[in-house]
Amino acid sequence: MNDLKQKIRTIPDFPAPGILFRDITTLLADPGAFNDVIERFVEHYQDEAIDLVVGVESRGFIIGAPLALRLGKGFIPIRKAGKLPGPTHGVEYDLEYGTDRVEVHQDAIPAGSKILMVDDLLATGGTIEGCSRLIEQACGVIVGYAFVIELIDLKGRNRLNRPIFTLVNFEGE
Repeated sequence: MNDLKQKIRTIPDFPAPGILFRDITTLLADPGAFNDVIERFVEHYQDEAIDLVVGVESRGFIIGAPLALRLGKGFIPIRKAGKLPGPTHGVEYDLEYGTDRVEVHQDAIPAGSKILMVDDLLATGGTIEGCSRLIEQACGVIVGYAFVIELIDLKGRNRLNRPIFTLVNFEGE
């Protein structure tokens, strides 16, 4: 397997001074590395009781959709406010400077569905915590979280109460 950490580009001072942005576009551009990501998630989740894979806008779509396909499950996108036609469930969540809102179609998640949440990165956990509240509002049951990257120092996992699986950890960097 490719060393996935080496495929992730670090961009200093983006989106603000002092931030090290972990960019997966270089990983996605390498078909072997991209395939390794999906294969490692498939190996981890293939025997889990999952009904749907839910991806968080937007990089969660890139990882979540092929994962759902490989697992033989449906894929549901969580979008930012105003992007979905028709009736939606929505929740607001706190950002470092303000709030944001995420939505999912009201008919997307049958009550009691077992949900695997997927995104590219776990940092502070604010976005995924908001998305988790959205899934619960839609009567889904979160069974786990899958992230390509976890920024350990930001302690985002402390905000989540289900099993978390990550492929690449950055700590003290």
